[in-house]
Amino acid sequence: MTLTATFLPLPPLAELEPRWRALEARADGSFFVGWTWMESWLSATGATPELLAVKDEGGADVALALMGRSLDKRLLGSTPTLWLNQAGQYQADRPFMEYNGLLAARDAPPELHDVAMAAILRRNDWRALRLSGVAPDSPLLATPFRRRVRIDTSPAYHIDLDAVRAAKGDYLSLLSANTRSQIKRAAKDYGTAAPVIALASAGDIDGWLAEMQTLNTGRHAENAWDDAVFRAFAATLLRRGLATGEAELLRITIGEHLLGLLLNFVYRGRAMNYQSAFAAPLGPKGKPGLLCHAAAVGRYADEGLDQYSLLAGKDRYKQSLSTGSETLEWWSLERFSPRLEAEAVLRKLLRRPVSEA
Repeated sequence: MTLTATFLPLPPLAELEPRWRALEARADGSFFVGWTWMESWLSATGATPELLAVKDEGGADVALALMGRSLDKRLLGSTPTLWLNQAGQYQADRPFMEYNGLLAARDAPPELHDVAMAAILRRNDWRALRLSGVAPDSPLLATPFRRRVRIDTSPAYHIDLDAVRAAKGDYLSLLSANTRSQIKRAAKDYGTAAPVIALASAGDIDGWLAEMQTLNTGRHAENAWDDAVFRAFAATLLRRGLATGEAELLRITIGEHLLGLLLNFVYRGRAMNYQSAFAAPLGPKGKPGLLCHAAAVGRYADEGLDQYSLLAGKDRYKQSLSTGSETLEWWSLERFSPRLEAEAVLRKLLRRPVSEA
């Protein structure tokens, strides 16, 4: 099979949607390269990346991706940079891409990624290619480059819901003694009542997201909820996701007390916690976040899902709640450039990573 890869201006979303959804139905990609995420991101942020399309001899799509372009601030000046499925702009990329890659047909020929990368390399308008949140064995990392710099790596912790069901629903039995103790101790503050999970309807979205923003105010040095564009993205994503069953917003209470809210994705047997907001604990040993996630684990195990993922992050609580993990990586793949060669030498002398501008 002969494949051809081309770059095109971003089509109107109404034209791109049927192509993307048709390929998504034939692909095994993640939620993050599915149409619900992509359309929500494009609509809310106004990003205008190019479309990379790989087609077969009959003109059918075999792979699709979006490619942003920026002048990336570097140690010795700005560098033309391409971004896979990102815009290359801070505000537009705050939604944070994970499990990145091409949206590729599951029966695509093995040379697919070589063809896509060859098309990228034929372009002369860039010197660095950024791949965010890719698996360590991503085929996109196989192409030789002048320099390959791994900017960051992060665990993506998860809970095996088959194991929860095998334990007859006793999720806590799968955790360390310390984590079990913390969760049980926190639950005592709320009496004997069990957590209650309410699911947002379309009419609840604005109010519940406003509640998440309020609960997160002042709790993080870098708070995405302070950004109006990110809030618009979250609302758009939920509206699209509620309609398709791919996203949901949970509000968890015990009696009259709010524990918190979880914005989750549900995609092909996997639930994923994307955003959260927790009420203040009732006591000094309160852990409303742990109680919220434990309640979500029970819900998704009862629904027959395979996994509850806490997505990328090095937070200790994610490790404590998990029964396993994967690894995601962030890369800068660089072509030859006198400026980048000089920068590499200077960074080595200064011991400064590429993640520092």
